[in-house]
Amino acid sequence: MPITLEEEIFGLAVNPFTKAPEMVRRYTLSNSNRMSISVIQLGAIIQSVRMPDAYEKVDDICLGFDDIASYVSTKAAYIGGTLGRVANRVANGEYVVGETKVQLTKNFQNKYQLHGGLVGFDSVIWEVVQKSEDGIVFRHVSAHGHEGYPGTLTCLISYWLDNENRVGVRFEATTDRHTAVNISNHAYYNLAGHGAGFKGLAEHTVEIAASKIVETDDAQIPTGQLINVDDTVFDLRLPVLLGDRLMQFDESLIDGYDNCFVVNGGSVQSSMNMVAKLVHPPSCRVMEVWTNQPGMQFYTANNLPDEKSGDVPMIGKDCTHYVKHGSFCVETEKFPDSMNHPEFPSIFLEPGEKYVHEVMYWFKVEKSWNCCSNNA
Repeated sequence: MPITLEEEIFGLAVNPFTKAPEMVRRYTLSNSNRMSISVIQLGAIIQSVRMPDAYEKVDDICLGFDDIASYVSTKAAYIGGTLGRVANRVANGEYVVGETKVQLTKNFQNKYQLHGGLVGFDSVIWEVVQKSEDGIVFRHVSAHGHEGYPGTLTCLISYWLDNENRVGVRFEATTDRHTAVNISNHAYYNLAGHGAGFKGLAEHTVEIAASKIVETDDAQIPTGQLINVDDTVFDLRLPVLLGDRLMQFDESLIDGYDNCFVVNGGSVQSSMNMVAKLVHPPSCRVMEVWTNQPGMQFYTANNLPDEKSGDVPMIGKDCTHYVKHGSFCVETEKFPDSMNHPEFPSIFLEPGEKYVHEVMYWFKVEKSWNCCSNNA
C-alpha cells in the first residue's frame, strides 16, 4: 500500500509579522503499518506520531495539542517546534565576525538568546510548497535583521514517511549574506504513549553513541570544552534504564538530561549514521535516531510542570497531563553557541552555500525475548 496524505484545517493562528489571523493546516502522512505523522504549518510542528506496539495497540507517542491556543500558551516549552535560525543558546545574545559585533535579541531572562529569539521558527506560519505522498515541504523566508541575524535566509523543511516506519526530516537553508544557521526540532516523545508520564519514561532504555558531551556552565552556556563521559551519568554508550539514571540527578543543579552529546565524531557527515536508540521494553517500541549532524541535545523534559511541587498542569491531547520527566527530546544539531567557539563545527553560512541537516527517526517493534520478557 502506498503512503497516503490527508490535509485538514487545524485552526487559526496570528501571523507574528502581519498580526493578521491565518488558517493553519495539518498534514498527515500514513503508511501500510498503521503508522502516521502529522505536521502543522505553525512552526512546522510535529503534532503527532502514531504507531502500533507489539500487541497491535496504536498509540500517539509524540506530545502535542489539538488546538493552536495551547501551542501559543506553552510556547516556552517549544512542544514539537522547529528551532531556528539558531537552535539552543547564544551567550550574551551576541557574536563577533571580524571587527563587527552582531547583536541578537535576548529572549531568555534578558541574558542570552534561546532557540532563535522572541519570534523563532517555532512561532512562524510556514508556507507549504509541496504536498504529496512523497512528503510535505515547508518554506519560510527569514528577513535580514530578524532577531538580529544578518542576511535573508530561505529555509525549507521536508518531512517524509515510508513503509519501513522511517520518518525523515531534511532542513535546508540558503542566505544572501554571511550569517549563522543551526536548525533543529524540539519534538517530545514517550514510546509508552504521549500521556504515559514519568512511569512510562522511566521504563525506557537509552543508548547514545557519544564519548563526549559539550561542557556547559551553570547557565548552560558552553565553556568551549568537550568532556569525556567516562564514569559519569552521561555515559550512555551501552543501554541504561532511564528511571535509574534520572534518580542520580537528585542533587544536581539541572535535574535530568539537557546536554549536547558529541556524535558522529564531532563533525558533519556526508551521510546519516545511527547516533541514538531508545527502547520501551513493555511495548517493544524502538526509536533509532540517524543523522549527519555532529551533536544531539538529549533532554528529559526537566522544565515541564512538576505537579507534585504545585506547578500549573500542562494539558495535552486527549486531556492528558504533560509532566516533568515524562518525555524526551532528541534534537540533532551542531553545538550550542558555536558562533562564539571557533573550535566547534562552524554554523556560519555564506552566499552560494547550502545548509543541509538530515535526521531520520526509525521506529520499530522489536519482539525479541530480551525486549518482551517482562510481558511473557
